Amino acid sequence: MKFTLAHQDSKSKARAGVVHTDHGEVQTPIFMPVGTAASVKAVHTRELKEDIKAQIILGNTYHLYLRPGLEIMEKAGGLHQFNGWDKPILTDSGGYQVFSLSGTRKIKEDGVMFKSHIDGSKHHFTPENVMDIQRTIGADIIMAFDECTPYPCEYGYARNSMEMTHRWLKRCIDRFDSTEGKYGYNQTLFPIVQGSVYKDLRKQSAEFIASTNQEGNAIGGLSVGEPAEMMYEMTELVTAILPQDKPRYLMGVGTPANILECIALGVDMFDCVMPTRNARNGMLFTSEGFINIRNEKWKDDFSPIDPAIGGYVSTFYSKAYLRHLVISKEILAAQIASIHNLSFYLWLVNQAREHILAGDFSVWKDQMVKKVSTRL
Repeated sequence: MKFTLAHQDSKSKARAGVVHTDHGEVQTPIFMPVGTAASVKAVHTRELKEDIKAQIILGNTYHLYLRPGLEIMEKAGGLHQFNGWDKPILTDSGGYQVFSLSGTRKIKEDGVMFKSHIDGSKHHFTPENVMDIQRTIGADIIMAFDECTPYPCEYGYARNSMEMTHRWLKRCIDRFDSTEGKYGYNQTLFPIVQGSVYKDLRKQSAEFIASTNQEGNAIGGLSVGEPAEMMYEMTELVTAILPQDKPRYLMGVGTPANILECIALGVDMFDCVMPTRNARNGMLFTSEGFINIRNEKWKDDFSPIDPAIGGYVSTFYSKAYLRHLVISKEILAAQIASIHNLSFYLWLVNQAREHILAGDFSVWKDQMVKKVSTRL
């Protein structure tokens, strides 16, 4: 994998770049739709490519390992062949899922023992077998196995967790470097900065991660309930330390405003379930603000969902029609709303890129943050 920096904004740390992988190029800053169980919920692969214009999507190691399982994944020839997505894929390591299973998992130095949420069966993740699992899934970018600390989190726990994540990272790198991909293309490993919301820990972790000299780096353990200002503070601290010539991925973030603010802090890659999860609950993001489509005010609004962002779904269907589908609990409602919200997120990061290249990102960003934070 290679990263080319195209332009740096003069009034912020925002940058436009290109991530080069064997499955194609990714123009940054970028948002990556989350395809937890080998599908982005309610969205066809064709719609992802042609309507949403996604450039890279996520798969989830924990979920794919449990179902359909590694045997099926390998027989298929990896996730690209299994779900028909021929562009880049990133897989997270399962660390976040294990974090969210707090009642049914035990974390030790060698790894994590956890129970499947499907059938209660016991499984063991280690830094080594998580590398092997992601090799089998076949993502272009694979994540190191880490522990994601909760918020709030005591300093002593955060420090011990971070130090263990660093020890696990060394084991991940050793295993990754001693193995080959299974499907004839290159894979790359991103380590993850941890340290909760403690400045000294974040600094220490960012320095350690930078010293491993991997091809890209991630920032984890944020967007877990801490105030947005704290997220921005930690992100700014970390991006100042992580190398300029490598892509930076802020995991699990976030709202449109979060994404714009973090682009300004030097982040290149984002993912979040918010656009699809909120879509299924009737919340739409638009270029003028966000909408609860269930509200009575939209029942006779026959204007397109959002003509400004283009695309079939956002310009063809009316707000009144989508509201009718949502109220009627029609499956089509989730499909339309999910495609629209993802289209909006991809439109937003593309607009950010264009304004970075044009040299007026900071002015545009401040205006856009106000707009996307407005309830319509």
